[in-house]
Amino acid sequence: MNEWITRVEPVEARPGPLHGLTMALKDNIDLAGVPTTAGDPRNAEQAAQNAFVVDRLVAAGAVPLGKTNLDQYATGLVGTRSPYGACHSVYSAEHVSGGSSSGSAVAVASGQVDFALGTDTAGSGRVPAAFNRIVGIKPSRGIVSARGVVPACRSLDCVTVMARSVATARRAFDVMVAFDPEDAWSRRYESLPHSRPGRVPGSPAVIGVPDVSLELDPLPEEAWQATLDQAYRLGDVVKVDVQPLLAAADLLYSGPWLAERWLAFGDKLVDDPAVDPTVRSIVHNGAALTAADAFAGFDRLAILARASEHLWTQLDALLLPVTPEHPTLAEVAADPIGVNSRLGRFTNMVNLLDLCAVAFPGPDRSDGLPFGIQLLAPAGHDRVLIDLAATWGGEPAEEILLAVAGAHLSGQPLNHELVRRGGRLAFDARTDASYRMYLVDGPRPGLTRTVPDQGGAGIEVEVWSLPALEFGGFLATVEPPLAIGPVELSDGQRVLGFVCTADGADPARDITSYGGWRAYLAGRSA
Repeated sequence: MNEWITRVEPVEARPGPLHGLTMALKDNIDLAGVPTTAGDPRNAEQAAQNAFVVDRLVAAGAVPLGKTNLDQYATGLVGTRSPYGACHSVYSAEHVSGGSSSGSAVAVASGQVDFALGTDTAGSGRVPAAFNRIVGIKPSRGIVSARGVVPACRSLDCVTVMARSVATARRAFDVMVAFDPEDAWSRRYESLPHSRPGRVPGSPAVIGVPDVSLELDPLPEEAWQATLDQAYRLGDVVKVDVQPLLAAADLLYSGPWLAERWLAFGDKLVDDPAVDPTVRSIVHNGAALTAADAFAGFDRLAILARASEHLWTQLDALLLPVTPEHPTLAEVAADPIGVNSRLGRFTNMVNLLDLCAVAFPGPDRSDGLPFGIQLLAPAGHDRVLIDLAATWGGEPAEEILLAVAGAHLSGQPLNHELVRRGGRLAFDARTDASYRMYLVDGPRPGLTRTVPDQGGAGIEVEVWSLPALEFGGFLATVEPPLAIGPVELSDGQRVLGFVCTADGADPARDITSYGGWRAYLAGRSA
């Protein structure tokens, strides 16, 4: 392994939404047939199988090209704590790359791969993104499985994705999100709220910014002020108190979560040249923490979470810098723990408070180095943040036309699934005359196309416009025998819509004669 990436023999890309995109994996994520070192060369055993998330990405067409360097055992935000060598920013050989997902960020920023996986417990998917002018999506805890990932702090660890554009990161994210029953920390994305309660779809986003100075270094401060001047791009800007969040950030390396790291890999931190001495000195402190210390930490976190929860009834997102400074390799060498601690000031609290986050490039510093900014929101609001990050970068927020024929129609029981994802009714329509409608279990209607058409009038549908970033989450709610596929309308336009698989089209339950679901319901109740 050099300081960035160890290459593997690429596989042939499968068909799918990520067909042909190349990816790199942080070397604490399993890739079958390759050792997962976690930055420790003593871990030389080859992984027997891919991590759950890697299997999903490969099945969707992504091609793994290699494993990337990291701060050992994912403990660090600097990218220098590795026996394989320190990484530096692609924009300066003197400045750190950020960590712990250091090699993944550099592999993306230097153009070696289209996207890369990292992990983010304290900010490790956002700090290196910020220092290398790329995008880093830190998902809500548990919506991306961590099975097959070497744990750092199991209750907080998140698998992240980095890319040069929001669009590419979003394509990978949509594939990565899936419930894994074999991961005890996995949770269903669709069960989480996806936007602020009471938010009116289509209304301007409400963006919070700190109401006090954040005491940044001079060059980041200039870039932050430029960010604040441009924040109106995202919506209505309001000033809010962020002190409870900043106080929560201090808990990560002073409370029970340090003991959790000791539990995960403390047995590896023996006196051996392979062990990074800074990682050993930090994590070894977790061995002395008691159960009383743990409960004191949990209690303090609950108090700070309560003090900050009102923010999320007011805001769609909170805008913050990713870091207060961009240190040099020499500065980290002189004060490895102090510099690292400062880098986590705006990132450490995100997983503790069950938030999601997206980091993306802000205005460059006056010396030309990147300056990263991030948006935070409660768990489940991931796609809101992704869309806002795309807006900031001038990337289109794509929309998908979706024909619905049953319970998702206006006024029907599942219409809220569209509305809460920002869907809007585009127009009423009918399908081409070749479609038939069957009653399937639920009860639900299922559309199937016949060839040739049988001279009917088509089926009544509504065509909804759904933000593309919400489509993956909506798709996860569709249960067999229904599926989403192309539907041709009576005017010849083709859109996506609900269709029925062949095994659900029972001729004995053909309800085409009603011409639509509402008419069927009315006729049944008459």
